[in-house]
Amino acid sequence: MRANILYSIVGAVGGFVAMAFGGWSDALITLIVFMSVDYITGLAVAGIFKKSKKSENGALESRAGFKGLCRKGVALLIVLVAVRLDIIMHTTYIKDAVIIAFIANEAISIIENAGLMGIPIPSVIAKAIDTLKSSADSTKTEA
Repeated sequence: MRANILYSIVGAVGGFVAMAFGGWSDALITLIVFMSVDYITGLAVAGIFKKSKKSENGALESRAGFKGLCRKGVALLIVLVAVRLDIIMHTTYIKDAVIIAFIANEAISIIENAGLMGIPIPSVIAKAIDTLKSSADSTKTEA
């Protein structure tokens, strides 16, 4: 009996979340997978390899991990805002564009984490990451 109540509550919450995000699209699932992989590789970089750029000594630090989770949560809130904008504008491309941008950002972070672990990164990918980073840095200084 209690299990049925728990399943009902989890199902209702899951349904509400899916509805709020405009359904579980392949893009949204991909974003969540990339976020999870990035977080796990970040934990490995800090916890195993002690090479994290998020802490002074490169080791695992709970505050840095919490900040990472907060950033990912805010990214999902921005996706939620994009969904709502699509709804009022009767479009579907705002959500998709925002999700694709966050997927690209997560992919860059995953590749950076792999590099910190000592996994060789092809020069083409390394150059693309440097270009994106410098572009992001120049945008921050202009704003």
